[in-house]
Amino acid sequence: MPDEVTFKDLQNGTGTKKGGYQKIRFCAEQSKRDSLQYFWVDTCCIDKSNSAELAEAINSMFRWYRMSTKCYVYLPDISRNAVNTDELAWELAFRKCKWFTRGWTLQELIAPTSVEFFCGESKRIGNKSSLEQQIHEITGIPKSALQGAHLSQFSNKERFSWIQPRQTKVEEDKAYSLLGIFDVHMPLRYGEGMSNTFKRLEEEIDKFNSCLRDLRLSDPRDDKTRIEDTKGGLLEGSYHWVLKTSDFQQWRNNPQTWLLWIKGDPGKGKTMLLCGIINELKKSMPKSTLLSFFFCQATDYRINNATAVLRGLIYLLINEQPSLLSHVALCEIFTNILQDPNLNSTCLIVDALNECAISSIFPRTKWIVSSRNWPSIEKDLDRATQKISMCLELNEKSVSAAVTTYIKSKRYLSSNVNGTFLWVALVCQELAFISEWEVEEMLSTFPPGLDIFYMRMIEQISTSRTAKRCKSILAVVSLPSFLDMPPQSSRLCGSFLTLRERTISFVHQSAKDFLIKEASNDIFPSGIDDINHAIFSRSLQVILRAPGISIDQVKQPDPDPLAAIRYSCLYWVDHLLDYQTRDNIIPDLKDSGSVYNFLRQYFLSLSSGIAMTAKLEVWLQAGGSPDLLAFIYDAKRFARYWHSVVEKTPLQLYCSALVFAPDKSIVRKRFEKCIPPWIRSWPKMEAHWGAALQILEGHSHSVKTVAFSLDGEQLASGSDDQTVRIWDATRATLQILEGHASSVTSVAFSPNGKQLASGSSDETVRVWDAGTGATLQILQGHSNSVWIIAFSPNGKHLASGSKDHTVRIWDIVTGATLQTLDHLTDVYAVAFSADGKRLASDSRDKTVRIRDTVTGAVLQTLDDNTVVTMLSYSSYGSMVTDRGRLDAVLLCDYALHSSDSPLILSRPVASQSKIFVQGGWIVHGEDRMLWLPPDYRPSCSAVHEDVVGLGHRSGCVSIFNFSFTSL
Repeated sequence: MPDEVTFKDLQNGTGTKKGGYQKIRFCAEQSKRDSLQYFWVDTCCIDKSNSAELAEAINSMFRWYRMSTKCYVYLPDISRNAVNTDELAWELAFRKCKWFTRGWTLQELIAPTSVEFFCGESKRIGNKSSLEQQIHEITGIPKSALQGAHLSQFSNKERFSWIQPRQTKVEEDKAYSLLGIFDVHMPLRYGEGMSNTFKRLEEEIDKFNSCLRDLRLSDPRDDKTRIEDTKGGLLEGSYHWVLKTSDFQQWRNNPQTWLLWIKGDPGKGKTMLLCGIINELKKSMPKSTLLSFFFCQATDYRINNATAVLRGLIYLLINEQPSLLSHVALCEIFTNILQDPNLNSTCLIVDALNECAISSIFPRTKWIVSSRNWPSIEKDLDRATQKISMCLELNEKSVSAAVTTYIKSKRYLSSNVNGTFLWVALVCQELAFISEWEVEEMLSTFPPGLDIFYMRMIEQISTSRTAKRCKSILAVVSLPSFLDMPPQSSRLCGSFLTLRERTISFVHQSAKDFLIKEASNDIFPSGIDDINHAIFSRSLQVILRAPGISIDQVKQPDPDPLAAIRYSCLYWVDHLLDYQTRDNIIPDLKDSGSVYNFLRQYFLSLSSGIAMTAKLEVWLQAGGSPDLLAFIYDAKRFARYWHSVVEKTPLQLYCSALVFAPDKSIVRKRFEKCIPPWIRSWPKMEAHWGAALQILEGHSHSVKTVAFSLDGEQLASGSDDQTVRIWDATRATLQILEGHASSVTSVAFSPNGKQLASGSSDETVRVWDAGTGATLQILQGHSNSVWIIAFSPNGKHLASGSKDHTVRIWDIVTGATLQTLDHLTDVYAVAFSADGKRLASDSRDKTVRIRDTVTGAVLQTLDDNTVVTMLSYSSYGSMVTDRGRLDAVLLCDYALHSSDSPLILSRPVASQSKIFVQGGWIVHGEDRMLWLPPDYRPSCSAVHEDVVGLGHRSGCVSIFNFSFTSL
């Protein structure tokens, strides 16, 4: 509305004179009438002159509205007279309200549970519920969205359409007003233009959708539907009994009871029971409550392990509340999500907990889990004191009644059932293939109990014409291999197997357990090793017969002609290495064996080059196959070096990768004939592989700074392109961090590797979540470029050196400046001591100053006679620089001596244990070891043990690995 009251107006006392103050007065009076203690008005409660506060407010506003008790909409363009006298008049005025044309009011309408509308004279018109039809017609927003449905249910296109007819005073705000609608966070860049802001918003949304796709192994909702269909549908009468039990009621109504454990023997119907509970909770829970569930199936390799459970639960949680994606190992993600103070009330359901365990309590979270009656699970769950156990064996009447309901639906079963759903289901499968007049006679032949039933099935298979083939199929499926097989394979094997699309797996975990424990002599007459070897051998044969699908075919064909060999291509190595013989070397791994011959002919066609060669190399280290080992080593270097190029443009494997590989590369020499004929000649290359493991491409301008994480697993780089990239040291980009307004001049990982800090010429330091890329802090205070940053050993503090001649020590959590320390000129290097009590800093004035981090007092000034750009404390207290080592007596034990004890400084000496880059050379100790050609001369460098990362003006980052211990 015009003449709005701002934060500044309230500070200087001029706000009461503006027309917009009437809205503030109304909010105060209405809040008092509604017995609310506080009220908040966005226009005057945000200090827009503080960029950090403004960014935090805009990125959080949707959440604030959602958490509000009530939201008041004050409509000065509707008068009391219109409301009192003519219903048509007020509705016409309501439809024409300017409030519905403003961009920022979109989230005010959707986010809160309660939205009440008032006319200019403060008379209540109605609320979001009573005016739902009119609001829907005015805005085009679906009623379900107005009712509080999760916005992830609506497509991106539909959500973008809600903002189209609306306007904002500042053009970029039209995009920023959608941040909460899509539940994403992004830095504010006013002045870049609306199209650029929308482009960045779409990139953030795409990043979220990409992460969600990567997280998805399977959709638990689809798994639930498949399970229900496979088992003949869900009958309400088979699960309603559990909803009335005191155990379920206590779990549901008592906030202190966070875990309900449903336990029972195989086939008792635990899975279908949970399907019914999920359906019931969906109907009865508040819309704001999150429901996530997962069905473990040990017979399906995609969903039979703890990692799959976590991915499935996280996938559904993030689907319903996308902001939870700001948390990123899987256990840490899941724990962080459940501890997030912004997490809505949540119910988590896991079927077949035999594969994992839960023992932690989280606020706002309730669990239902099912499992077998195993003591090991009971022991794990005993740690949870606030739990209820429901044993199906102790609820025999209810379970039997449910089974009876199931039997009635099948029309012809009543005896021998022993309260077991699976027994009934298996009998029904057997009866499905016989004539109707044979049913009664056949029923009398089915033995009671699962194990006896399974033994009968094995006996039938053993006497059949296809006994050998059936047992081979059962043996293969019993191992961790899920191969594409003809549909009739499942029918040949009694009722042990089930078919999903063209993938065969066990009908139930109990069937697999029976075969391995009770029928192994029948299924594995010559042992499991022989089955592993058979799968490996068959895999190579299948790969060699693969149809020739063009590699540049972007769209995957449907049906995919390569689907049948997917498993073979990925896992043949695993089966080979699982196969054990008494010989020292598996015959297939000898220099004349099938593996060497296969790789020499088809290595370039394999998509799993890096992983496959790494597995084989480890196994072959013991010796015995020198030619194969040499090929594997060269293939690993080849695959790793060209990984980033081939990943984007696969056909370059046959062009650039072969042309620019070393002349004596085994892979190049073997496949040189595959180079396209249009490349008639090429320059002579180095004879052998160099120390460079990989070239990392992505920055569009010069790389100014690089740094390794403490464990060496990740590398960060900052560039003139104003971005920070986090790389996996052996692969490709993990995160692209955007937010700085100028060149990134320094990066540093926290000691635990979870945070990354970056300094910039924009005079700020940013602290990022290294896993998700989210901005945790923007540290403002320097008046010129930030040249260098360093974390304290405990990761709680950060030091930054600047062109403004100061060093600042920051509190990472609060963002507060703890110390501002002066130098005479620019500060280029900073380092904390191992105990965090001292900070060393070096500036252009060629001195190193050592200070107390708490008081800021100068403890010592060291003259290093040169400008240092790299500075760190060694484990014994001396300082290592890029020019050598400064040995200072008493640095480590300064507190043990009197304040007037002299500190003795030796002359700078070369480091004996560090690798560094100097004058175009890689230097080790005092020795220049590797000359860098002009194209490899770095603009910055970082070292972790024997690995060196170099940043280049081209925007590339190269990684070298050395082994100087053998010299």
